[in-house]
Amino acid sequence: MKSEFNKSMSIVDVLFLAIGAMLGWGWVVLSGDWVSTAGFVGSIIAFLIGGFLVIVIGLTYAELAAAIPETGGGFVFVKKAFSPGIAFISGWSVLFGYVSVITFEAVALPTVIDYVIPFHHQGLLWNIAGWDVYLTWVLIGSVGSIILTSLNYFGVKPAAIMQTVFTIFIVGVGLLLVFGAGFNGNFNNLKPFENGVGGTMSVLMMIPFLFVGFDVIPQIAEEVKAPAKKIGGILIFSIIASVIFYLLIVFGVSTGLSPQALATSSLATADAMVNLFGHSGFGILLVLGGVAGIITSWNAFIIGGSRILYAMAKNKMIPQWFAYIHPKFKTPTHGILFLGVLAFIAPLLGRPALQWIVNAGGVGVVLGYLLVAISFLKLRKTQPELERPYRIKNGKAVGIIAIVLSVLFLIIYLPGMPSSLAWPSEWLIVLIWYFIAFILYFTQKRNVVSSEQVPVQEDR
Repeated sequence: MKSEFNKSMSIVDVLFLAIGAMLGWGWVVLSGDWVSTAGFVGSIIAFLIGGFLVIVIGLTYAELAAAIPETGGGFVFVKKAFSPGIAFISGWSVLFGYVSVITFEAVALPTVIDYVIPFHHQGLLWNIAGWDVYLTWVLIGSVGSIILTSLNYFGVKPAAIMQTVFTIFIVGVGLLLVFGAGFNGNFNNLKPFENGVGGTMSVLMMIPFLFVGFDVIPQIAEEVKAPAKKIGGILIFSIIASVIFYLLIVFGVSTGLSPQALATSSLATADAMVNLFGHSGFGILLVLGGVAGIITSWNAFIIGGSRILYAMAKNKMIPQWFAYIHPKFKTPTHGILFLGVLAFIAPLLGRPALQWIVNAGGVGVVLGYLLVAISFLKLRKTQPELERPYRIKNGKAVGIIAIVLSVLFLIIYLPGMPSSLAWPSEWLIVLIWYFIAFILYFTQKRNVVSSEQVPVQEDR
């Protein structure tokens, strides 16, 4: 069957799409929390464990993406292995992660603009969790959503070019921080652990959110003009590169700020940059790298999220409206517009939404990973004849490890764990998201059954 999409993405476009997705704004705004919560060594351990999980999961995605290069990624893999109902849960869960990133970036944009250009906001709307939400603050995020939505509406290639340029800038700024830490950092600041195992686990629970992004590659597999085997290889390379980047940022922040300075810093990565180079201009440069990260991450998940919506609609699991492909631009424009609306209204929740969205969205990401890992093992058993251009070694062991680690990650979100989701804010987000799924699935299922019923005429 001929694809409705154009093959306009090069292998370089795909690489920077995935890396840019994983290096969003979190490395600027959350790095101080990592080091103050878990310490230098505790944070490193959290990223190594989390990075190992993502790499193992990534291996299952890499094999399946090369074997089944269809729009929809993990949703398509699970549907091939299991029933439509389980595939629906998989697609909806990963979409939860994507929406959480998109809305997170819409809230992060005005936060970072405040650092670069201190602004006295006007038009008090309301107070959420002790934080005043101003109209001018909301407008910054909402205008950003209009720009990013428009960019994706008019075709994937312009968005891919912008993604490459901005990702190169992010990596350059991050490496400058590490360079400063190596020469001017205070190694006495490298306090190994904070808050014991609980501190490390608190950082660990953020990892799925920070690394969600490599799985954007399978979402756009139909649009990549490269051999299927290369798609799998570039997926794994993007994960490893991003793990290294985050480890280096932890080192840079830990050596750049004392524990006392960390405790009072609102943007630790930027303040570490200022401290290491002795000039406020370097802090602004780093924050501009963060702005680039907001844009690349936001952009990637509009691309990936709109393709999930398209695939689910094509399979009659959500309204057919989402399956529309623009005849000229060859993009799923209705899905793009829907995600743009969510990003447009997200800043109305104010800055407290940052933490809620990070933690709640992680549940969807890990559940999606778990279902793909199980599907990977099942397809190895039930469809051994399936051509696998990027066949990984020791597949059974990799699949089992991916399943076990995914289950362990899900457990750390549960009540009673040191890093459990907060009630009511974070759990309500999760419950509302899956309640919508329940309504959508059964409504669509009933509509499909009704449309397929054919009146039977009696014989005369």
